[in-house]
Amino acid sequence: MTGLDDRLRAARPDLDIRAKDLDLIDDADLAWADTFVGFRRPKPASFGNVRWVHSVGAGVDAYIFPPIDASILLTRSSEDFGPDIAEWCVARALGITQDFRGMERAQQTRTWSPDHPQRLAGGRVMVVGTGHVGGAIGRAFAALGCHVTGASRTGAPVAGFDAVVPMDKLDALLPDAQWVVLATPLTPGTRGLMSRQRLTRCRGAVLMNVGRGALADEAAIPDALDAGHLRAAALDVFDKEPLPADSPLWARADVYITPHIAGLTTIEGAAVGFLECLSEIERGATPKWVVDPAQGY
Repeated sequence: MTGLDDRLRAARPDLDIRAKDLDLIDDADLAWADTFVGFRRPKPASFGNVRWVHSVGAGVDAYIFPPIDASILLTRSSEDFGPDIAEWCVARALGITQDFRGMERAQQTRTWSPDHPQRLAGGRVMVVGTGHVGGAIGRAFAALGCHVTGASRTGAPVAGFDAVVPMDKLDALLPDAQWVVLATPLTPGTRGLMSRQRLTRCRGAVLMNVGRGALADEAAIPDALDAGHLRAAALDVFDKEPLPADSPLWARADVYITPHIAGLTTIEGAAVGFLECLSEIERGATPKWVVDPAQGY
């Protein structure tokens, strides 16, 4: 991450830091280092002498699929991506309800075509994942007058949600949801969560994915749109990134694509999170942002 090394050197000139592009990191680098800081794992099969990996992204799935060695401490960024991702979700929802694409086409053809816009207020929103990101999304939709239900592993109540249910109740609620937002981490339990079969339970919902591409069966989305199970999809994450040019999703007017930018890591956020964990480790404490690889967060 360009600039992160300079920020860390300024804060901790005692650290010996080697900064390289991810694709250029080799076995010699990982034999030299005891700590690795990055968004994704490097190409070498082994982490060498690294004993601590710190992820600067919102998710740590790059380090648990496949899992890193159990002896390596895994921590994540403390940066709160929720507000940015919530704005992304609300912007897409308003664009769809206000028919921005249709109005743009009318403007380009100089066509005066008044149409009553839909209202976002009163809509039923299902947010899958109620952590920092999902919580911010839920509160943003609730502030606009939506009825917001969350789904999580435990079903524990979360402020701003009308209700939160455990994941095993998701199927029963999908038919009534007008907006389905995937905001849960990618874990062994959530991979393929929005399967082809589960998509058929939707009745004209808009699917948003701001978690990870593998949360949904990407190949099934066009079929779900054609069948009317979905009326649109807003996708910021994909199974393969960049999204291949031959993906059928590109050409669809009912799919809204962005290049994994809903919640971007900042240099300051990445530095603060790492330095916070480092301080706790140096005190002999377990960092607040330690990750349980078995749970994926």
